[in-house]
Amino acid sequence: MPRPIARVLLDSPVPQLDRLFDYAIPEELSGQTLPGVRVRVPLRSAGRMVDAFVVELAVEDDDARSLAEIEAVVSLAQVLPERLYTLARRVADRAAGGASDVLRLIVPKRQVRVEKAWLAAGAERPGQLDDSGEPHGAAPADAPPVDAPVAASAEVGATIAQYAGLAEVLAEKGRAAVEAIPRLAADGLPEWTRLLAAAGARTFAAGESAILVVPDYRDLDLLLAALDALAPGAPVARLDSRQSGPDRYRAYLRTLEDAPCIVVGNRSAAYAPVRAGLVVVWDDGDGLLAEPLAPGVHARDVALLRQEQEGSALLFAGHSRTTDVERLVETGWCRAIAAERRLLPRIVLDSAEDLDRRGQRLPSRAFLTAREAAATGPVLLQVARPGFSPTLVCASCRAPARCRSCGGPLGAAHRGATPVCGWCGRDARAWACGSCGGETVRLAASGSERTAEELGRAFPGIRVIVADGAHPVDRVSAKPALVVATRGAEPLAEGGYRAVVLLDGSRMLQAPELRIGESCLRWWSNAAALAAPGAPVHLVGVDGPVARALATWSQAGYARAELAERAPLRMPPTVRVAQLEGTAAGVRRALDDLGALHLPPDAVLGPVPIEGDPDARERALVRFPYAEGARVAATLRAAVVAEAMGRRRGRGRTARTTLSVRLDITEPDL
Repeated sequence: MPRPIARVLLDSPVPQLDRLFDYAIPEELSGQTLPGVRVRVPLRSAGRMVDAFVVELAVEDDDARSLAEIEAVVSLAQVLPERLYTLARRVADRAAGGASDVLRLIVPKRQVRVEKAWLAAGAERPGQLDDSGEPHGAAPADAPPVDAPVAASAEVGATIAQYAGLAEVLAEKGRAAVEAIPRLAADGLPEWTRLLAAAGARTFAAGESAILVVPDYRDLDLLLAALDALAPGAPVARLDSRQSGPDRYRAYLRTLEDAPCIVVGNRSAAYAPVRAGLVVVWDDGDGLLAEPLAPGVHARDVALLRQEQEGSALLFAGHSRTTDVERLVETGWCRAIAAERRLLPRIVLDSAEDLDRRGQRLPSRAFLTAREAAATGPVLLQVARPGFSPTLVCASCRAPARCRSCGGPLGAAHRGATPVCGWCGRDARAWACGSCGGETVRLAASGSERTAEELGRAFPGIRVIVADGAHPVDRVSAKPALVVATRGAEPLAEGGYRAVVLLDGSRMLQAPELRIGESCLRWWSNAAALAAPGAPVHLVGVDGPVARALATWSQAGYARAELAERAPLRMPPTVRVAQLEGTAAGVRRALDDLGALHLPPDAVLGPVPIEGDPDARERALVRFPYAEGARVAATLRAAVVAEAMGRRRGRGRTARTTLSVRLDITEPDL
């Protein structure tokens, strides 16, 4: 006779368990086993109980099949709606990963008290469940009202009107790459925060939820302040890694409700299970939006998959444009919306030839600008690195000073300090140069603290503020000051900085990274956007395409040129890249499986040994067109599963996964 069954997704990182399993529903749990609830189920192969999510219910006509029964329903809260599972499954399939790994990043750890309060508060709403699992009827007359949309203010419309074509994109649920106006608004907040807040307020006023994704907590705090000003009546669900467990779970439960809201948060907020009418990703080039945990999908790619699934509006906004977004613009998938030219900052290029022969970091023109501006307000000086002197060299031959234990670079915390290795942290008290035998070192690079010390002597009587990872500063007043900040740590200045000086540009560009040019352009553009209207922005010691792109504020043109240069070399993002790591035999078996797809002859790079790996593993890169993404990801995932099960060629079972796959890595390494 027919019997009800539940198809569940096990909470397990084991790749061969990344599928739905059928379990029988015992009669006593029939009213509580609903799609999206947490359950406990037996796992026969492991002889233990595991957590799982019920994905769907079904009725099986043939009850002869032996099925294990669900052991317990952990909670009546349906924390995994169908739309979220579908998104997680698509994200995992695109990245050759597991859906449970994706959900582990999204669904917070259960907080019993918070969950009980949420269930009790929603019990009166139609369709909600009481403690027995039975749905309620209509809400009583004295039930609290569900959050209702509020009308968008005239200020919201005026903010959106500053961007030609943006209103049409939002109305038509289109896709756009928006160049934010690089300035501070009259209320002291960056214009980009008002752009995101206005788009979210407009969407909420239309009765739909909006998701606003930003890189870090400082961006989040500024965006929340803009929402308070532009959408004071809109409920905001904050999904932030800094939140306590109860607060994060409470915010997540709010996103499960049908009433619209505005979701703001970091990279995981892109998965928020609301019915989204808009998704916005701010500054997608920031490395904080790249998920480091498996399967490692960037928030930008999550937003792309989500827009395709739900048909919401999608905006990629920033002061500069990544090559990834520019590729979408060139293919016609995204519409480009530029900022008004008259509102751009005033850029001054101080080339390397402007520096005097003594190696002075601050050329005379930038020095005079900083001195004049510091008399009236704060001046920002951006540097490459934190600390005092992150790099030391031999005083005799100028060879880089290296640690004798691990070969890492030596640095100094202050003048006269004992050199310390930047990798292993060991002191180098009896150091000797490996090239000439010299026993003394000299400072070769200036970090934020050394720069502040030097500026304190050059600008007597002016307050000097250091802002970096060790000295976080969110805001500075309008009083005269020199603010020395590392890239990305620049505080917001009241009224804007009276001048901005971008130091160490040539050193930043020397980093051995594929995207270093666009990264530098993004760092400099974000710093320039903090300047007061009309304030000069000096870029020191940099020439070439990146400097010209900043001077003319043509970041999109630079990204377009980068794409054109990478296309003949088949470098990302003109193609997708998969990185394989594992035993030599495992990597080669996976590459053999890919051979059946008939990829281009130059698709595979490697495999090569991983330098310094104690297990003698190898690494290979696979470059493939976007059109082949589904087939490549499926093949690689099958190879990972087969390797984990250890069933090929009589190899026997393995205790752990020996093959790892990562797709769409930002910096291919071979």
